[in-house]
Order: sequence, then C-alpha cells, then structure tokens
Amino acid sequence: GRGGMRRLVPLAAVATAGALLLSACGSGSGSGGTSKSLTFWISTVPGQDAGWKKLVAQYKKETGVNVKLVNIPYDGYPTKLHNAAQANSLPDVADVPALDPIWSSKLIDLSSIAKNKTNNINANFLAKDSSGKVLSIPSDVTASGLFINETLFKKAGVAVPTSPQNTWTWTDFIKAANKVREKTGAKYSLTFDQSPSRLRAMVYEMGGQYVHADSSGKFAVDAATKKAVKYFVGLNDDKTMPKSVWTSGADPSAMFQSGDVVAYWSGVWQVPAFATSIKKFDWASVPTPAEPVQASDVNSGGMMVGFNNNGAAATAAQKFLSWVYEPDHYRELCEASGFLPVESGLNPKYPFTSEAAQAAFKLYNEEIPLYAPISGYFNGAQTNWVLKGKSLTTDPTKTELGKAINGQQSVDKALQNIVDGYNTAVGG
Repeated sequence: GRGGMRRLVPLAAVATAGALLLSACGSGSGSGGTSKSLTFWISTVPGQDAGWKKLVAQYKKETGVNVKLVNIPYDGYPTKLHNAAQANSLPDVADVPALDPIWSSKLIDLSSIAKNKTNNINANFLAKDSSGKVLSIPSDVTASGLFINETLFKKAGVAVPTSPQNTWTWTDFIKAANKVREKTGAKYSLTFDQSPSRLRAMVYEMGGQYVHADSSGKFAVDAATKKAVKYFVGLNDDKTMPKSVWTSGADPSAMFQSGDVVAYWSGVWQVPAFATSIKKFDWASVPTPAEPVQASDVNSGGMMVGFNNNGAAATAAQKFLSWVYEPDHYRELCEASGFLPVESGLNPKYPFTSEAAQAAFKLYNEEIPLYAPISGYFNGAQTNWVLKGKSLTTDPTKTELGKAINGQQSVDKALQNIVDGYNTAVGG
C-alpha cells in the first residue's frame, strides 16, 4: 500500500464503533442513490481528499448531479463495507483498499472506461475477474523506487543515471553506492524496506518472477528468482546493508534520513514526507535498476469501484466514473491529491514546493509506462485470491528471509518455506 500514509487516523478506533451501528440502519430494497444523487465513500488522511472535493464540486456544477463524499476512517473501512453489503446499503461509488467476495458480485463492469483509448489507462494494473470483466481501476498507483543521498554522491564524485531510458543495473548501482560509502565514511550503502513488495520489485528487475503461480494455481520460484534472492541476502553484510532491518525490524527510513546511509530502496509514498522532513542533506529519486528488465512492484493506491445498486443509480455511477477518468478531470485529481496516475501521458503539475519532490514524481510518471507487465502481477493476483475467498494474511517472506540473513537457514530452504506458505494460503 501507500506505506502507511492512509493509516494515520488516530480516531479510527473510536469512530468505527459508531460507524458499525449506523450501517445496519437505512437498509431495504431501495438501496443506492438516484440519477441526481450519489454516495461516494473514500478513506484518506485529511488533505489527501482535496482532489476528490474539487472534482465532486465541479461535477455538480457541470451535470447537476450531487455526489456526497463520505470519508471513512481507514481502520474500520473494510468492515463498514462488509456490513453495508449485508444490510443492502452499499454506497454507489467507492475508492476501496481491496475487494471483498461479499460484494464483488455487485460491481459495475468498468471495461468501457478502461478500454477507452483517450484515457490511456495502464492495463497492467486493472482488477479483472476470470471472465475479463474490469471490477476496478486504481484511483492512483504506488511503485517501489530508489532514493539517494545526493550530497554524499556529489561529495564522492560518483555519477547517477539521469533518465530511466538509460538506467543502471543492480550490480552497477551497488558498486556505485559502495564507492560512495567508502569515500565519504557513510555507515551503510543501502537500506531496503523489510517488505515483500520491495523484494519482488528487485527480483522482477533481475529477470525473476518471485513466487509465481502456474495456471493450476500452484506456486514455485524460478532460477532467476533464486539467483536474485541469494544476491539480496548477500548484500545484508552490515556494510552494504544493515542486517538489523530484515532480521529485527530496524527502521530503514529513519536510517536513511539520519544522513549516514548512501541510498534507500522504498517507494513513491515517501516523497511528500521527505520533502518536509529531510533538511540536513539533498536527496533525490533516481531511476530504478534494470538487470535487464525495466520493472517495479506497482500497486493500487486505492481501487475505484461502482456498485450495481439499482438501475438509475448504477447508470449515474457509471457516468460519474467515466467522467472522473477523462484525462482533464483525472489530471486535476492527481495534481490536487498528490496521486501517481494510472493514466500515462498526463504530465501532472504537482503543488510541491520541493524541487526534489517535483523531480521524483516526474521520474515515476516517466518510468511506470516503461515497466514490464510483471510489475502488476501481485496486484492482480490479490484480486484473484479475494474472488476465491482466499487471502495471504501474512506473507512469510519477511520471517523466512530474516532467518536466511541471520544464517539460520539456507536461501533455498527459506524460498521453499515461502512457496509452501503461499501454496497453503492461496494456492490452487
């Protein structure tokens, strides 16, 4: 997800108790809005709803349709949707964190929006069912990416690639980061989120598929994945990378922000925070490595869905969603809410005062269209699992690779345990 940005809702626990009671009322056969009035549920931190507020106001002005925006606390959101489905009182439109089998059959098909050529929506990141029906389109996407301490790179006189068209390999990047560490006396070359998503991105870039299911739903790891994961584990040597992040949950972002670390493998959600929190050195987003694959792990920041409540409301919901994804409206949403768009060629202008943040978002917008389809594999896989009523509640990647980094088991054994965990939870 967006690295916790949407989870900073201190009152969530208090608010959900009240919210659950409410959702049971107001049910009945007449669920849903009308052709002139729709309900739209979102869940964002204050300020990140700026784009939605703007669009909803503009929509009313242009069409006379009133779209009532309801911001739900993040912690109680899936439960509230679940209860609303049971009480037959679902909203008409929603930006959701994930699909739920209890209501996935009630979704409007968004294929016409997704396939509309003028929208230029990246097909790698759509959620579809087995028949090819488009169940959701991301409201925005998140991608893994690389940050550097630019001050240290400059001090060491080491160059970085300036364009994703001409990026470095992981081998080149690690060589460069080690050189910077040695020349500047920095503590580590790289910190790397203890996250399966960040590991997947690196494995994809090195030509592997990570833990991947065949057509029967059975998981395995390919040779390129084994090689990439061995390489990753080897980097955790307390010089190139600190072992403590993956073995005991030390904070890689705090380490990078201290100024003692050359680079940080994380993702786009760090950008707004770094723009204000990093003062003691210059930071920059740099092109993601490709060895040889241009890829990342790309996820939905949120998933836009329309509910098939009643004829008039469903038609109105479809119209509203079509309008949202028209490039001129969708660009406004991304600019005002600081979203990374799922549509390419938009060239949004973000309100960041920080040049580093502006450059970072420009880079992500250039990179995402270049990424191989594997970049959306996990995002799509999660949808397929949900539709089968399954979910990977805990990814064994962190624990098992932590043990390998600690020397408690071989990488092959760790990968076998991870594959077994996937097969048990979501296989078949």
